[in-house]
Amino acid sequence: RSVYDDQPNAHQRFMEKLDACIRNHDREIEKMCNFHHQGFVDAITELLKVRADAEKLKVQVTDTNRRLQDAGKEVIAQTEEIIRCRVQQRNITTVVEKLQLCLPVLEMYSKLKEQMNVKRYYSALKTMEQLENLYLPRVSQYRFCQIMIENLPKLREEIKEISMSDLKDFLESIRKHSDRIGETAMKQAQQQKTFSTTLQKQNNVNYSRNMHLGRSRILESKNEITLKRTFEEDDEHEEEVLTAQDLVDFSPVYRCLHIYSVLGDGEIFENYYRKQRRKQARLVLQPQSSMHETVEGYRRYFSQIVGFFVVEDHILHVTQGLVTRTYTDELWNMALSKIIAVLRTHSSYCSDPDLVLELKNLIVVFADTLQGYGFPVNRLFDLLFEIRDQYNETLLKKWSGLFRDIFEADNYSPIPVANEEEYKIVISKFPFQDPELDKQSFPKKLPMSQSVPQIYIQVKEFIYASLKFSESLHRSSTEIDDMLRKSTNLLLTRTLSSCLQNLIKKPHIGLTELVQIIINTTHLEQACKYLEDFISNITNISQVTVHTARLYGLSTFKDARHAAEGEIYTKLNQKIDEFIQIADYDWTMSESDGRASGYLMDLINFLRSTFQVFTHLPGKVAQTACMSACQHLSTSLMQMLLDSELKQISMGAIQQFNLDVIQCELFASSEPVPGFQGDTLQLAFIDLRQLLDLFMVWDWSTYLADYGQATSKYLRVNPGTALTLLEKMKDSSKKNNIFSQFRKNDRDKQKLIETVVKQLRSLVNGMSQHT
Repeated sequence: RSVYDDQPNAHQRFMEKLDACIRNHDREIEKMCNFHHQGFVDAITELLKVRADAEKLKVQVTDTNRRLQDAGKEVIAQTEEIIRCRVQQRNITTVVEKLQLCLPVLEMYSKLKEQMNVKRYYSALKTMEQLENLYLPRVSQYRFCQIMIENLPKLREEIKEISMSDLKDFLESIRKHSDRIGETAMKQAQQQKTFSTTLQKQNNVNYSRNMHLGRSRILESKNEITLKRTFEEDDEHEEEVLTAQDLVDFSPVYRCLHIYSVLGDGEIFENYYRKQRRKQARLVLQPQSSMHETVEGYRRYFSQIVGFFVVEDHILHVTQGLVTRTYTDELWNMALSKIIAVLRTHSSYCSDPDLVLELKNLIVVFADTLQGYGFPVNRLFDLLFEIRDQYNETLLKKWSGLFRDIFEADNYSPIPVANEEEYKIVISKFPFQDPELDKQSFPKKLPMSQSVPQIYIQVKEFIYASLKFSESLHRSSTEIDDMLRKSTNLLLTRTLSSCLQNLIKKPHIGLTELVQIIINTTHLEQACKYLEDFISNITNISQVTVHTARLYGLSTFKDARHAAEGEIYTKLNQKIDEFIQIADYDWTMSESDGRASGYLMDLINFLRSTFQVFTHLPGKVAQTACMSACQHLSTSLMQMLLDSELKQISMGAIQQFNLDVIQCELFASSEPVPGFQGDTLQLAFIDLRQLLDLFMVWDWSTYLADYGQATSKYLRVNPGTALTLLEKMKDSSKKNNIFSQFRKNDRDKQKLIETVVKQLRSLVNGMSQHT
């Protein structure tokens, strides 16, 4: 280490010491060589002596070798020939063995190619499996085997693509044939429901085989599953019903399923198939915008849906796992919600009851068909109840038009019958019984008009039409009976009632027509019990059943009668107003004509003839009409006197007006309508009578003295009314000098009038303050 120290000359001193050491070793080596030199010289000398002997020996060996080589050449030639033959034999044996291993592989590969050419893909996959698992591992070291191994995945992919292409063609095929499959299934289900027992005996076929489309036994031939054809016979001829298998070849599905299962991609195939079928389901469930216009639109829609689910049910039963019950139930629930929404929307556009009825029949067949395949359809029958309400609405609209037409065509006069035959024809249409009328001889008249039997017939037709919808709804007779009664109640209480109300309000309906309408409603009300019997007969439900609903015709026709009675009162008053409007009083006449006004006599004659027509009305109706007319006449006459536009009234006008009121009182006392007690009708004019008596007699002292007492002679005379009329007479006296005789005879009378006016004003002011 000191060599590398920083001491001066350390390296030089080291080299000097090293050189001294080398010289010492050289001297020792030289000493050693000098010591062994003699022995080395001796050995060399001995070696030179041996060289001569070695030369001789070499010559001898070379000669011996030459002779030996010459002798072994022939042996070597024979040996090499033997070796060559044995190697060749071994190679041949090896080739044979290898060929025996390779030939099956080549044969299988050739078979594979042939199967591919003839499109036997499932068999080709089995051949590939054998090649890979059994044959190719034995000869995998050969290049051609490697080529085969590399080609097999490509062949599998090719098979997958081909089978998938076939599947797509299949999906397209069932898309086209779904409506035909569904139509066939619905037709078969409908026939099976009606003729299943007969068909079972005629064909001697197990009922379960023909129960539902696509449920027939599965036949297996060459790994392909097919459906049997089912046959049905009519009473006259035999008709072949095509099944789904007849319309669509299902083998692509089976092949594709087997191929993907063998390739380990069964789940991929299942997902793809279900995805595509869901897409097709959405297309099938999408209706045409004009579907609601014709029944064919609905039939095509239902047929496509049934065809879709028939195919799914068939796939469910002939494959393992491709379609599961859970999947079909989920798909059906989705479809059912969509179907219900579509039907609810499109059926709301239907205004034709016949179309709604055909839609109902289609829905029933549709539901029965799918129920036969195990799909729950309760929601469809619930929907039918909604559609039934709509059907009833369309019926109500249709019958509303029928009722209007009947009312428009009616002449509102009693039905004349000339003989027994005509009488029986009417009785056969309407349940009418009247012992008194039966005693009369022909010709005679029935009390109701022609619209009554026609309305009754149309109500029965409505019940039949409503019953058509209730059939095949899987409901009990009690429920059907209840539905019929409810729909009939709607017809009576809403449609018929509305038509009657509108009829009564029409301007061309006069008093005679209103009287006939009241009579008609009375007979229709009495016929309601026969309608209840009619419903009970067609439903076989006794009316004594606790839950049986009753018909509300009683209230309907009562309301119509009340409306007609009110309209009678209104029209009578209007007619009275028309007569009052033509009144032409000379309110300034000096004295009366001595006879009643012409307009009033015409009015009274009109009332007399009108109340004669009222003899067919119930007594209270006629009495109320008469009382109402007298009260309205009295009120109108009073308003005529008190009219604000009338400024002057002479005593002669009062006398003339009194003559008219006397005629009114005579009319009231003549009992134009029987049934009034005493002078009840005359009391309608009591206000006018007392007022006119007060002015005619000029009995102001009595009026003012007895005012406010119950025994007053002029109890019904209002001070305000008397004051108004007195002031009109006062104004007239100033211009016409009506009261000149009083002024000539006694000027104090004029002062008395002024005093009466002041007292009447005080009475009026006192009444207003009290109020």
